[in-house]
This record gives sequence, C-alpha cells and structure tokens, in this order.
Amino acid sequence: MKKLLLTLTFCVATTLSFSACNKPNTNNTNSKPQPDVVQKGTKPQPDSEVAVIETNDFGKIVIELYPNVAPKMVERFKALIKDGTYNGTTFHRIDPSLGIIQGGDPLSKDADPTNDGTGDSKLPDLTAEFSDIQFETGTVASARQGGNNNSANCQFFITLRRQPSFEMEGNRYTIFGKVIQGMTNVNTIAGAPKAEGAERPDPPIVVKSMTLEPRTNYVK
Repeated sequence: MKKLLLTLTFCVATTLSFSACNKPNTNNTNSKPQPDVVQKGTKPQPDSEVAVIETNDFGKIVIELYPNVAPKMVERFKALIKDGTYNGTTFHRIDPSLGIIQGGDPLSKDADPTNDGTGDSKLPDLTAEFSDIQFETGTVASARQGGNNNSANCQFFITLRRQPSFEMEGNRYTIFGKVIQGMTNVNTIAGAPKAEGAERPDPPIVVKSMTLEPRTNYVK
C-alpha cells in the first residue's frame, strides 16, 4: 500500500518522504544507501503536447511536459491520460503549509476516501529520473513510496511556491512538467476546505477529464 506525498518531519532519522513515517522501504535494507543519480545541466524542452486538466468546480490547469528531462515519466503520464486513468480521480491531498497539491490516484475514484493516496495504475513502477531543475511555483513532479526512489507510478504533485528542500540529496523527486496556465486555480484548490483531521478536500475536487492538446493552443 502506498500513501504518497511529503511530510515536513523526519522518519526515524531518514530523509523526508512522500509516505507515512512507518511505511517500509522496499529497497534492499542490507545495502548502503546509494547517492542520487542526477541529470545535470539539462534545460527543459517542452513537448509538443500539453496535459489539460478540467476540474469539477475549479477550472482548468495546463501542464507542459519535459520528455528530455524525464522521458519515462512523460511517456507514462501521456499513456495514462490517453487511456482515461485520470478521469474521475481527485486532488486527494492539499497541503498549503508544505506548498503542494497532489492527485492522480485511481483509488480516489471509489467511494472509500480513506484509501486515497495509496493506489497505483496497473503499470509497473518507474525508476527515478532526477535532475537539477529547481522546484519553482507550478513545478509538476512524481510522487513515490517513502524512500524508494524507483517507485514513481501515476500520482503527481504540483508545487505552490519555490521548494529547495525537494532538491536535497535523498529527498529528490522526478520533475516532468510545469503549470503554464491555471496556477490561480491550483492556489484556489490549495485553499479549499478539508475534511476534519485530514488533508483531503471536502467536498472532493474531481478531475472531470485530462486530455492532451497541442502546446501551440496555449503558447504561441
């Protein structure tokens, strides 16, 4: 079970993670932690297509994608958009203090809100595609399971502001895109009311559809 996204606390003197602190790490615990492999000096080159998120009550969010930075994750994201995986999911976690909103969990479509954030697609996990691109306002990156770098799958998060802590050794995440339209809507989602004692919006914030469109429709 995966409960994805960052906390601001350390998990038993380990790095920050996207999972609960008691989530087991699926890496080999008998081996020493390996340093992050980071692609350096690569300038993002936007894909010819953008991802367009249409929400129930919060408008549109347009994301440009960076296949030269994270080719596997961009390919996965586009494949899941095309097969409709994201349609009907929710932004199941909003955390203004941390500065993120998170979505993309297929389990958020069901009637059980307690499992939101724990699901994957039917496709296998992906290895990390770390880069030295900075986490700025509107950066889109892959969520993962705890300290397991190679567990990105379908869930993603959007940053609300500059987040240098996400670039630290042992605390990196695969950046694969950036919001180019609708950041006001992202911030409105971040300020939505939440269920008591939870980070889950109440009422739910539903992704009505996610589609791919030519980037030229939004950037001339």
